[in-house]
Amino acid sequence: MADPTKTYPLPKFHFQVSWGKTRMGFTEVTGLDFETEVIEYREGNSKLYNKLKQPGLTKYSNVTLKRGTFLGDFDYYELWKQTYFFQESSAQFRTNVVIQLMDEQHKPIITWSLANAWPTKIQATDLKADANEVAIETMELVHEGLTITEAP
Repeated sequence: MADPTKTYPLPKFHFQVSWGKTRMGFTEVTGLDFETEVIEYREGNSKLYNKLKQPGLTKYSNVTLKRGTFLGDFDYYELWKQTYFFQESSAQFRTNVVIQLMDEQHKPIITWSLANAWPTKIQATDLKADANEVAIETMELVHEGLTITEAP
């Protein structure tokens, strides 16, 4: 009999985000991608009429977190405010962020870890008089590295 864990792709709707020692609820996480830039090189006397290509620096995308807006909850703004003067002498505003995709038993199956993340952009909800939607706020994080691990 076929292994059902290998037959179907994983659902993406059950996840959690840990910000340092705090677990925060979000409705959407995007930007978990990275790219290795290409270094091209060719010597003038090369007999090949093309460039050689080799891996260069790795570039990480910003990660966007979205969640509902709640009365009296200004966590996004408070996190961003710590970076206002971009000096870490009095407060450490960089933190490691862990994003985990969960299975039906609420156990992590894939983990994305962001190194030295900090909020670079906060966006309040848009206001629309004829909308029938929940107010969503957005935070964009920059980070210095992304590692992906699979649960054992």
